[in-house]
Amino acid sequence: MAHNVHAGEVDGLKFINPKGLYDPRPNAYSHLAVFPAGWRMILPAGQGGETEDGVLAEDFGTQLRQALANTATVLAAAGATMSDVAKFNLLVVDHDEEKFGVVRQEFDRVWGDRKPAWTLIPVPGLALAGMLIEIDVIAVVPR
Repeated sequence: MAHNVHAGEVDGLKFINPKGLYDPRPNAYSHLAVFPAGWRMILPAGQGGETEDGVLAEDFGTQLRQALANTATVLAAAGATMSDVAKFNLLVVDHDEEKFGVVRQEFDRVWGDRKPAWTLIPVPGLALAGMLIEIDVIAVVPR
């Protein structure tokens, strides 16, 4: 469910990188997400990298891919897709450049050139032992 912008009129979710700010695209995000009045917001709980049976892989990349898949699953329950994500917070345990490289690669895979606005928040730990990542999204869809 992609939403497009035509001739300056916003008929869907739009991502903007204003002049005067650095270009965030190499770091896999946009500065601003804008959506039309009257759209429905979807606010799922944060999703970690656990499988349906509660198993957490030991490596960061596997947990990140599972967290993204879990996010897609929860959004689908509300009639939304990953392309409807406007903004999110990404919580990462023991964040470093290696993990950030994995994040950029996965976000390129999931969102291509239309990256949502998001904030990376390094944390010392998360809700479950062994949990390395959590993604907390806000999605928007037409009513």
